[in-house]
Amino acid sequence: MSVVFGLGNPGPRYEGTRHNVGFRVVDRLVARWQARPADATAEYWSWEAEVSGRAIHLVTPRTFMNRSGAALEAWRTGHDLAAGELLVVADDVYLPVGMIRLRSEGSSGGHLGLESIEQALPGRGFARLRVGVGSAGDSEALKEHVLERLDESEEELAQRAVEQAADAVEVWALEGPIAAMNRFNRRVSKEVHEE
Repeated sequence: MSVVFGLGNPGPRYEGTRHNVGFRVVDRLVARWQARPADATAEYWSWEAEVSGRAIHLVTPRTFMNRSGAALEAWRTGHDLAAGELLVVADDVYLPVGMIRLRSEGSSGGHLGLESIEQALPGRGFARLRVGVGSAGDSEALKEHVLERLDESEEELAQRAVEQAADAVEVWALEGPIAAMNRFNRRVSKEVHEE
């Protein structure tokens, strides 16, 4: 079993914002895999898919970003989950728009959603896929930056990054994190820098 947990904020106010790129990746996978709606609660939405014989759960929180861990805990009450089966997809302000980076474990890097997930689990031993949304400079501007929509010049790069991220998730689920990191971390970085 694999679990893909895409971070974002619920509700129309946040649709299409930089913070919600994790939702976009999950939406892409739901469509690609024709995932079936599964259980939904006040804390999360979920879907189930079978890809090359492997069961994959797709989950997005209905809580706000800094309470993402509560959504994961609620999902875990009805499902078994080992840390190695979890991949969290989140926005990253330290990566340029269009770039993705996959790690098999690591720190939150100050991302409140990832911090909340870390607090809900017995460690940091879960994979995380970061999707670049660009930086705004100082920390005060950053708070507004992640809640803004991508501008027109960034959207094409963002769409490509979402597609690449969906590809990376599929490789992670079917071939493992090393294969996904080798295939996507270098390639996407190279493509972004060549433009």
